[in-house]
Amino acid sequence: MTPLAYDEYVPTFAERSRWTLPQVLELRAETHGDKVFLDVPDAGVTMTYRQVRTLSRRIAHGLTAHGHAPGDRIVIMLDNRVEYLLAWFGSSLAGMAEVPINTAYRGTFLEHQVSTVAPSAVVTSPEYAPRFVESKAACTTVRTVYVVGDTTGSDAGVEATVAMLRDAGYDARGFTELTTAPETAPEAAPLPHHLAAIFFTSGTTGLSKGVAMSHSQLYFFADEGVSLVRLTEKDVYLSVGPLFHGNAQFLAAYPAMIVGARFVMHAKFSASRWTRWIRDSRATVTNLVGVMSDFLWKQPPAQEDADNDLRCVWAVPNPTGVADRFKERFGIEELVENFGLTEISMPILTPYGKPRPPGAAGLAVADWFDVKLVDPATDEEVAVGEVGELVVRPRVPWTTSNGYFGMPDKTAEALRNCWFHTGDGLRRDEDGWYYFVDRLKDAIRRRGENISSYEVEQAILSHELVTECAVIGVPADGMSSEDEVLAAVVLADDASMAPADFWAFCDQRIPAFAVPRYVRFVDELPTTPSGKLQKAPLRAAGTAEAFDRTHSATDLVAG
Repeated sequence: MTPLAYDEYVPTFAERSRWTLPQVLELRAETHGDKVFLDVPDAGVTMTYRQVRTLSRRIAHGLTAHGHAPGDRIVIMLDNRVEYLLAWFGSSLAGMAEVPINTAYRGTFLEHQVSTVAPSAVVTSPEYAPRFVESKAACTTVRTVYVVGDTTGSDAGVEATVAMLRDAGYDARGFTELTTAPETAPEAAPLPHHLAAIFFTSGTTGLSKGVAMSHSQLYFFADEGVSLVRLTEKDVYLSVGPLFHGNAQFLAAYPAMIVGARFVMHAKFSASRWTRWIRDSRATVTNLVGVMSDFLWKQPPAQEDADNDLRCVWAVPNPTGVADRFKERFGIEELVENFGLTEISMPILTPYGKPRPPGAAGLAVADWFDVKLVDPATDEEVAVGEVGELVVRPRVPWTTSNGYFGMPDKTAEALRNCWFHTGDGLRRDEDGWYYFVDRLKDAIRRRGENISSYEVEQAILSHELVTECAVIGVPADGMSSEDEVLAAVVLADDASMAPADFWAFCDQRIPAFAVPRYVRFVDELPTTPSGKLQKAPLRAAGTAEAFDRTHSATDLVAG
């Protein structure tokens, strides 16, 4: 039997020579010039496709006039705001590669990323500019820092920030020097294989790595998103994620541009305001990542929850246990999901409107990728139904990353045996559906059974008092090759839970071999500056201050 495959992706632009952001922006400014592209309700700002192109051209001209050349890197460290997108588009028209940096970064985190990419320019705001003074020793390649004013349009604080930066030895200027430059068409447009962006993946056990993304990959990634949610020019795509992450940039803003849709951007996610934002913007499509779906589901239900134009929600992970009720409550036609990484785009997608097995992440996009599940120790393919490491290689040039910028050793390690090794454990059924099981390093083995920390976490998160959860394996007593399960749990504000009640809840929803022996109630979980969970500190803490089910529920386990 031939496995099913995702066969719905057809490029919006058939000629791959047109797969660059400057070409897409230029075309849409001609075909949809008077239509609103950018809608920022928080700032009360809207811009048409033609207006966005005009400002992007001016910024490109200004950057070129100030000596920045095609191939140079430009760091963007801003909150969600109009200038972020304009800096991205304008630098792209100038042939530069954007480097989004998390606004939480400073010190060694910031210094590692800046020194790795060696940028010639930085765009930031008075709030974050002092960090580049603090880390001046790591910013030796930065010639110019462009300072954006506050979100009201005032330049208050810009002059003082520029003076501070100049005192530190930078050539500093107001961002308005770029937006008021002459409007000229770009002289040398980047080609599809040229570097477009460097997105850093948050390291949980080592330094973060900068994924080098070509214009072709950036377009392809975004265009896969167009296919996944069936995006058209009639849609309104709302995003609540930070622009320094891919889900807001090349999985929301860029897909909207590709088809000529309206892109609505909010500063950050708010579970309590989300339904109002969806309704007021008349959004038809949005995406949710991480615990956003869970936070929304746990909001008090309201009669107006489904009073909206929402057609599709792209949620990773999908709210599997309550998917049908989630759709009904919020008036959603379809929930879609995928498996993808910044390095490899999206080799697995869910077909729109077609039934799929519970928990399935999707089908392989077989016309564009070779996909296998292998034994991580030998790289030999595992049997159908067995868990293996997902490895991927592209069938079309420049649709995946060419490696980690400035880290050839990490690139070689990831591309072992000519396949990109994701480090993720998945399984495939006989029909071709893929199921995410766990990060391989997060796998737990207890009493001869393999346990997915992800699946245990999802079960615990279904408790109405639990807001966050992380599950790890800790060494079993006297059995170094086996694990016991520990859950670190964050409860809702002012909530409390007896350990006995926690275990009673787990007994009803989790197989006996996977029910955590230990539970530790914590105020927060350790994360990287970009908000990704760090399990290493939890493992280092072991069973300290955790309740042990084999003891009295009132006894704390000694560390």
